[in-house]
Amino acid sequence: MKKDEIKYVWTAKKGTFLGLPLSFTRYFLTETKFITRTGVFSISEDEIDLYKIIDKKVRLPFLQRLVGCGSIIVYSKDADTPSKEIHCIKNVRKVSELIDKHMNIMRDRYGIRGRDMMGYGGGYGGHYDDNYDEGHDDHFDGETY
Repeated sequence: MKKDEIKYVWTAKKGTFLGLPLSFTRYFLTETKFITRTGVFSISEDEIDLYKIIDKKVRLPFLQRLVGCGSIIVYSKDADTPSKEIHCIKNVRKVSELIDKHMNIMRDRYGIRGRDMMGYGGGYGGHYDDNYDEGHDDHFDGETY
């Protein structure tokens, strides 16, 4: 393997509703990222770091199920790709498990759990203040508006 060559865990072409790979969209899963490449002459790539994935959903529409395909929708904390649909792929459950496996490996590597990325809080500036009293608002000095 060459020094700059990427090692792919899984790769596939986007299928049509009949499962045929007649598309210029290609999916790649590495140990650290999920990559979507589109185009023929001008190629565009979108990457999602696996540790940023917060949830995913498997969809099995009727026509795709007939040809052994399905789709995965990935939800992430990625700034430019909050959700990504991986359309009409074969062995959808195995691919979903592969994403889970490598996502958890990356989260363990960085010491991240799903709850670390949820942004929970009291709805006030993104953080929770134990001393915050609902009946008192210290941002106003008594003036009524």
